[in-house]
Amino acid sequence: MKAISLVLIGSLFCFGCSKDPKEDEAAKAANLENEKKAINATIEKETQSFFARDYEAWKSNYAQTDYAFQAWSNDDGTFDSNVGWTDINKQIGRYISENPEPLSSHPKVERKNMMYKFYGDNVAYLTWDQFNSDKPEKNFHHSKEVRLMEKIDGQWKIVCVSAFWDYKNLIPASRLPMIQKIANESRGKNKI
Repeated sequence: MKAISLVLIGSLFCFGCSKDPKEDEAAKAANLENEKKAINATIEKETQSFFARDYEAWKSNYAQTDYAFQAWSNDDGTFDSNVGWTDINKQIGRYISENPEPLSSHPKVERKNMMYKFYGDNVAYLTWDQFNSDKPEKNFHHSKEVRLMEKIDGQWKIVCVSAFWDYKNLIPASRLPMIQKIANESRGKNKI
């Protein structure tokens, strides 16, 4: 009888010590917000170091793997892409070395509608609308952006960059604060 009583008392004690599910959810939500902040910091650092022409800082934001990928559209209707860190490093590294002067007035970059999807603790998929200004910050170019991020040695790194730019339809700076979501991307029609 004493053994059964001890087991019951021990079980009750264990149940009493277990965490509140609401506390677990709050901790998970806080951790998720911290991961988003860390990802955003990596993306921002990559952008800033590219415009500053700081090659080493720029490079530090990437997963230097054979499955890394970049692709973007050009203003002439063509696209560029690189598969694998060797190709990415060669193209962007060459661009930075051929254009070493930091941009004294680099474009203002605004990101809106950031969507995150986490696949476990070490992989995240992101999409957003990005707006890059011209030098006087009077007009913005819009792009749809995609990133695949991987946590490597505790740090979020960029694995995949896809950027689809609308070079034809400039957005006046005065309209940018009003834009919450751009839903009609098809050929720029009915965009704003």
